[in-house]
Amino acid sequence: MILFKKLMIVLTVCLISIGQTLAFVPADDLIKEANQLFNQFKDREALSKYQQVLNAEPQNYEALWKMSLLQLRIGSRYSDETEKLDFFAAARDYAERAVAISPEGADAHYTLALALNNLSMVMGVKERVSNLKLIKFHIDKTIALKFEHASAWQLLGRWYYKAANLTFLECTFSKLITGGLPEGATNELAIEALRQAITLNPGNINGYLDLALIYRDVKNKSAAIAVLQEAIKLDLVTAEDLEINRRCKSLLHDLGGVAFPKVTNAK
Repeated sequence: MILFKKLMIVLTVCLISIGQTLAFVPADDLIKEANQLFNQFKDREALSKYQQVLNAEPQNYEALWKMSLLQLRIGSRYSDETEKLDFFAAARDYAERAVAISPEGADAHYTLALALNNLSMVMGVKERVSNLKLIKFHIDKTIALKFEHASAWQLLGRWYYKAANLTFLECTFSKLITGGLPEGATNELAIEALRQAITLNPGNINGYLDLALIYRDVKNKSAAIAVLQEAIKLDLVTAEDLEINRRCKSLLHDLGGVAFPKVTNAK
């Protein structure tokens, strides 16, 4: 009887061990699967896969910053600001964890800057102004760590433009909360940063639109038209690219430019 019980215990342990072995997928394999989905812009599927990685390895740096970026991508597609806020807040939390794990990780600082920026857009004026310096800190840190980070240069261009063109209410809050206005921000620096972003990643249509809008606002119509004409020639990869292409064509039409569209299929 005792021998039988021992055999049953051994058999049970073996079965559990076999089940765990069959169910276990190494984190490295999960990361590869997640990265493939990430690069294919299958954001929901990639999000789920990175979560599996974090379930196995809560300190996985790559999974954390990419989870942050995916939360930002998905959240940006919602029109409801409450939905946006939930995704952007989650993105900030993942990015903060990534920065804590790897303080010298450029991608972690970038996603944290972007998360704070996106949160600021759906929060009140007070939060928007109070986050300006922190956003700039993380953008600067990203570029210091990885000069060729094109997305950071684009965000820097947006930051310069926003800081150089604060509304009266935002200026008032900035003086009350931070003791003054952001220093050194100009439209010229915004243009320079966006041109650098395009140089580093000439296929990102979003950067062209940002640059064209600033040229329009500073009354440089010919430069805006030239940028837009280049933008609408680009290959389109995502549904977001299609929408930005449409906006580029609409702005080009409003400025009296001539469109030279390139017909491509978006995935």
